[in-house]
Amino acid sequence: MPDEPVTVLVVDDHPVFRAGMATVLGDLPGITVVGEAADGAEAVAAVARLAPHIVLMDLRMPGVGGLEATATITTRHPDTAVVVLTMDEDDDSIFAALRAGARGYLLKEADGTDIHRAVLGAAHGEALFGPRIAQRVLAHFASPHAAADTAPFPQLTDRERQILDLLSRGLDNTAIARRLTLSEKTVRNRVSDILAKLRARTRAEAIALARDAGLGRPG
Repeated sequence: MPDEPVTVLVVDDHPVFRAGMATVLGDLPGITVVGEAADGAEAVAAVARLAPHIVLMDLRMPGVGGLEATATITTRHPDTAVVVLTMDEDDDSIFAALRAGARGYLLKEADGTDIHRAVLGAAHGEALFGPRIAQRVLAHFASPHAAADTAPFPQLTDRERQILDLLSRGLDNTAIARRLTLSEKTVRNRVSDILAKLRARTRAEAIALARDAGLGRPG
């Protein structure tokens, strides 16, 4: 990357946090904030328009979530790096983000120094994580069970695989929610995460992948 300010797009559905983060970043040396977005759909459109070096991405947002947006951005705009900034520190979220193409993962408790280092590092092709996230990543790959899962789509959680199976059987969100005793909003969010993890653009594409892998069968 040439010696120029690193341009950043801030994506978060909370306007106060988003504005505050834009202010913090704007005060850091070598960084210029070029835009903000309130959800994944806005983020994808803004990246196409602004071509930032870095997208600082929340995960949990209404509509198009951060995972789906990350997968879309990293596929369509490989010169733009995504750094996740979220409250989610569970393994499922961390590894789903990495599989979607994220180049860094920080928690919202991170201080300005950590964010500064992660943004500049990602702009130069490095992958940086917050301390607790790094421990989880190392522990995962040190585990003898890390590659032992033979179930289809090991990147999915058991619940996500269950929902995908029901989708493949032709059930809609309402029917899945009733079957699994979940809210429709929860099912909708899980379906969005499934599409991002499978890098599927539509439900139909995800269903086709699932059926090819043997899901959606009776029994």
